Amino acid sequence: MSLEQSDVENIAHLARLAVSPEELEGVAGDLSNILTLVEQMNAVDTGGVVPMAHPLHMAQRLREDSVTESDQRDHFQAIAPETEAGLYLVPKVIE
Repeated sequence: MSLEQSDVENIAHLARLAVSPEELEGVAGDLSNILTLVEQMNAVDTGGVVPMAHPLHMAQRLREDSVTESDQRDHFQAIAPETEAGLYLVPKVIE
């Protein structure tokens, strides 16, 4: 696909890019090359290809899920100003 300089000017305006008149021809060529590459990639049959989330087949190394601290809720709620049914009560902030 070949882009005209007017197309590049319009794309630059939409993208809010400042492209000088001297750069228009080079930018038009670069964008045309990119669009040609996209057309080539779209032409490839990918019907049997399974999508993947990551290019490497890796497994996440996870630590064993185990308890590392003791339950101290009763101790902390004993020194709290107000608690009810295992919850901390706080003053209303929003009216």
